[in-house]
Amino acid sequence: MEVLLLGSGAADGWPNPFCHCPSCTAARLGGPVRGQTAALIDDVLMIDCGPEAPAAAGRYGRSLAGVRKLLITHAHTDHLGPQVLLFRSWIADAGELEVIGPAAALDECRPWVGPDDPVRFTPVTAGQQLILDGYAVRVLPARHRVFRDGDAVLYDVTGPDGTRLLWAADTGRWPEPWLGAVADARYDAVFLEETFGDHEALSDGHLGFDGFAATLRGLRAHRALTDRTDVVAVHLGHHNPPEPQLRARLSALGARPGRDGEVIRLPGIG
Repeated sequence: MEVLLLGSGAADGWPNPFCHCPSCTAARLGGPVRGQTAALIDDVLMIDCGPEAPAAAGRYGRSLAGVRKLLITHAHTDHLGPQVLLFRSWIADAGELEVIGPAAALDECRPWVGPDDPVRFTPVTAGQQLILDGYAVRVLPARHRVFRDGDAVLYDVTGPDGTRLLWAADTGRWPEPWLGAVADARYDAVFLEETFGDHEALSDGHLGFDGFAATLRGLRAHRALTDRTDVVAVHLGHHNPPEPQLRARLSALGARPGRDGEVIRLPGIG
């Protein structure tokens, strides 16, 4: 699989446009600038589509015309900008699009789709497994919510070539039974949110450094990670330290920060 990070930042991006903290100032002066987290897989599968994601694809030389499956984690506006469905409807030969996600997120999309638009909705809950054009997708729970428990999910995606990734944004710390569900996964890549740096107390629905480290320890203990797993921190916000310190802190945990526009090519198994 090839994964293009359309964005690697938190809801307000990094830098926050209204903030002059040291992290935001450093990002403005020397970068990187991060937009809302989303990913494009093999130009046909997309995970999350906030309002910034379509334009980001164009900036990185990609089209979304080939996307046939859109996986939505939840209805927070940095992960779901349903107006994109209206823009897509203006293209006569756009083809069918399947939008997959929690029912509450799909409900946000329905007003943007006309009765004859080639868009269908597939509601999912944690525990389900789907086959989407050769991609095997497991729906996992998230320690995150919009209005109620269960209205946010994560995705475990195995590509046609056998490569496998975990998309874990947004979520707080997983309880032990949830870790058991990914035992022996041996992911090629894990995209794990790290929103709040040393300020994780701001939200139990997001991770900071401590929760990020604890989650990685749990994944390693359950053999979901191997020595070759590329652990990429996403949904990064300005509560983190500036880039050099961020990179060093994550490196000590066996991870690295994602960057907008980065292309990650996952190796085939074996």
